[in-house]
Amino acid sequence: MITDFFTVFALAILLWMAWLLIKAKRFTQFKREIEQDLKPKVIADILAELEESRSEVFPNNDVHQQATLYYWTQYKARILQAALQRDIISQQWLKDTGNLRNSQHLFHIEQQYLN
Repeated sequence: MITDFFTVFALAILLWMAWLLIKAKRFTQFKREIEQDLKPKVIADILAELEESRSEVFPNNDVHQQATLYYWTQYKARILQAALQRDIISQQWLKDTGNLRNSQHLFHIEQQYLN
């Protein structure tokens, strides 16, 4: 009787740990997608925006462009934030791809890097 309880309890713990591993792998894949898919699109959009807004008051020279790119691409949460702000992706895309919870988690763990 007691051994059955411990067997079921141990099996439940193993299943729970397997589920946590699956969730961690999905989160890691989501971060990889941000780096590989969204980052180039965000960079292109930022550079286009800086080029369009160039003027005598705001020259947007190479140093300014590099600083802007460094700021927005240094952390994955900022890349995701920039993609959402610039309509590269939408909240509906996050829901459709099953990454809404992953994005919430990313924003939570990297909240000190968001503006």
